Amino acid sequence: MKKLFVLTSTAFSLLLLTSCGAGANGSFEVGTDPKGIGRFKKIELTSSLDEKMISAGETVYNIKCASCHKLNGEKLTGPGWQGVTIRRTPEWIMNFITNTDEMLDKDTAAQNMLGDCGVRMPNPSLSDDDARATLEFMRRNDSK
Repeated sequence: MKKLFVLTSTAFSLLLLTSCGAGANGSFEVGTDPKGIGRFKKIELTSSLDEKMISAGETVYNIKCASCHKLNGEKLTGPGWQGVTIRRTPEWIMNFITNTDEMLDKDTAAQNMLGDCGVRMPNPSLSDDDARATLEFMRRNDSK
């Protein structure tokens, strides 16, 4: 009887964990490293936003991202960007936009987004500076 209770409790806990989303607020998806897969292991963010980076990130967004992603929560081809910096760590975002193919192949959270959207995000081929500027633009978008 004790074994059955332990097994049932464990199965229920796993069910709850896998049904929850992922985010930088402490929740996670089973099988997902909150930092993602890639070379970015620690991104230092300042409390204030960098306006120069925001401007560069907005340019990247307009050229490479806006055709598939809206700035609100509405899905276009890809998911809306509203709240992304709350749901994901800076490292995960940077790894996803610079290591898109491997993240989609191996990261559970990225695979779940692919399942929701049904369209594989192409690798945007961003430089590290462009990726960091895009992250700063995302941060500004979430601060509104």
